[in-house]
Amino acid sequence: MTTPALDIRFLSASDPDFGERLARALDRQMLAGEAVTAAVREILAAVRERGDAAVLEYARRFDSVEAAGMGELRFGREQMEQALARLPRAGADALRHAAGRIRRYHEAQKRQQGSWQYTEEDGSVYGQKVGALERVGIYVPGGKASYPSSVLMLAIPASVAGVREIIATVPLGKFGQPGDLGDLDKGAASSDMVLAAAALAGVDSLYAVGGAQAIAAMAYGTESVPRVDKIAGPGNIYVTVAKKLVFGEVGIDMIAGPTELTVICDGGTDPDWIAMDLFSQAEHDEQAQSILIATDAAYLEAVAESMRRQLPAMERRGIIAQSINNRALFILAGDLAEAAAISNRIAPEHLELSVEDPGALLEQIEHAGAIFLGRHSAEALGDYCAGPSHVLPTSGTARFSSALGVPDFQKRSSIIHCSPQGAATLAPTAAELARNENLQAHAKSAEYRLG
Repeated sequence: MTTPALDIRFLSASDPDFGERLARALDRQMLAGEAVTAAVREILAAVRERGDAAVLEYARRFDSVEAAGMGELRFGREQMEQALARLPRAGADALRHAAGRIRRYHEAQKRQQGSWQYTEEDGSVYGQKVGALERVGIYVPGGKASYPSSVLMLAIPASVAGVREIIATVPLGKFGQPGDLGDLDKGAASSDMVLAAAALAGVDSLYAVGGAQAIAAMAYGTESVPRVDKIAGPGNIYVTVAKKLVFGEVGIDMIAGPTELTVICDGGTDPDWIAMDLFSQAEHDEQAQSILIATDAAYLEAVAESMRRQLPAMERRGIIAQSINNRALFILAGDLAEAAAISNRIAPEHLELSVEDPGALLEQIEHAGAIFLGRHSAEALGDYCAGPSHVLPTSGTARFSSALGVPDFQKRSSIIHCSPQGAATLAPTAAELARNENLQAHAKSAEYRLG
């Protein structure tokens, strides 16, 4: 395979048209074209009307999976545990280590998200009861690679939250069926890694189904796939549109776009490290975006040169080059404060603060899905095993959205327990406000409690 040339766009924050050029380069359109939306609507309608039969039809058409029934595409706990037992020791140990760290982080998160109450002097009690969702569906992407890490990052927070049943879907057909002992090809091994991750993460049932048909099956339910209360997990444009269209029938975690990384560097980190960090994001797919903001023009050139030198050794160099050439940005900032301001305009999914004093710079960061502090905190460590979920807001939605976690799989009920005295205190206020809204029954209902 030949090595494509890299053509990196360089911008300077001092340029008069910098803001306009940055906005054009980000190019974050979250809406799909009419053709995609129409195709997804057709799939949703078919699955809602014909259930399993439609899911099997689309599995054949889109994933090249031939199955006589959904039972052939379902994997239960026993099969997941068998896959874990089949794995080579190194793979199984890595999954267990990652799962343990992810679970520990989210257990700590759960302890800070619990129920609470307070009692007023008149004996009235107010508070909040936090409970887990009953059944959730996780969508594990599988277009260009197999992602057992995403199983862990999605299902473990749900399990820690206390979700009673976790359903997973993943297009395993593209990577081969789970292998037999001693006879694992690369595709089957990928499937076994996914199933093993599901076993460690607490998944109850996994279906080898992908695309919009998987979203439809979980949202509406079929003869074989139970209807869920919420769907979480990223996917391609068809999956994204499907999640948007079924929202309201079920909850969703977020609308995710292409993955992205912004690195702020003061020039003190080895250029080879930063080059590989940018590659690690670019190798996901051609639409991934890698951005480097630095305060030294010579350092930007050094990283660019490192990228050109290291690219030929990358297995996915074609994807990396297309991503870098289409979407990467190298930005020269006057100082770290300006770099932080530019990052806040970007509101990236992942942000590396590869600087001498990351804690000080952190104070200036307002918008980012996950923030990696210091020269040794590579984004790749967060992708796999640091602990926080790698399911994060993209496309600038970090301005108003957060990393996936335990709260995404919980619901909150307000608690109101009025004592007689408390009701008497509140009733005149409630009645007055109700009459101002022309809601007589509300007013009288409150006044009846005056005694």
